[in-house]
Amino acid sequence: MSAMNRFLGDTPLRVAIKLIVISFLVGIVMATFGWSPWDVFYRIEDFFVGLWNLGFDAIYRFWGYLLLGAAVVIPAFILLRIVSYRR
Repeated sequence: MSAMNRFLGDTPLRVAIKLIVISFLVGIVMATFGWSPWDVFYRIEDFFVGLWNLGFDAIYRFWGYLLLGAAVVIPAFILLRIVSYRR
């Protein structure tokens, strides 16, 4: 396998065909919703500006959600491991 194939994960022609098909499908979805590439860029920019303007409150909420979820997931994981260990 050549270095180019290793880098791309497949032959250049197959990668190009896959990218063309995926680009076409994404283009259909974006046209359906009336989005442009600039809309996507502006939404990403708005997300980071909003995150900054929140004074990092979103990070604190993230940690709250993480701990809330962990309060359920971690005991369930331990319980499932104990039950599967006994088999």
